[in-house]
Amino acid sequence: MSSSKSPFATSLTLLAILLASSSALAEEAEEKRAEDAKEQVAFGIQVAQLGLWKEAVYRWSRAVELDPESARARNNLAVAHEQMGEFDQANAQYERALELEPNNIYIRQNYELFREAYERKKRTDRRSGPN
Repeated sequence: MSSSKSPFATSLTLLAILLASSSALAEEAEEKRAEDAKEQVAFGIQVAQLGLWKEAVYRWSRAVELDPESARARNNLAVAHEQMGEFDQANAQYERALELEPNNIYIRQNYELFREAYERKKRTDRRSGPN
């Protein structure tokens, strides 16, 4: 009698190897996206310090695309939108950042300062009426 494996057992073994390889590749890809997102955040900080807010928005938006769960990238993106006068976008990003990290005091402080200014602006806009 032969001690060779049945074709079914061989197929299952190959499938297990392929799944393990696929899982490892997916994990590597995810790690690469997270690293790329961190690089985009860092570059966004550099250009924001130069006052290049459109470029900062681009970089931080890219970071969010790469890592949608990055509260830091979303907070920075909110700050950039705020600086550009894009208050609805800023509000949305701050709120999402706080959903992701509700206990982050830096995000909470940024959001609270933003909300005060945003509410003041909305009241002023309402008082001045349509132009």
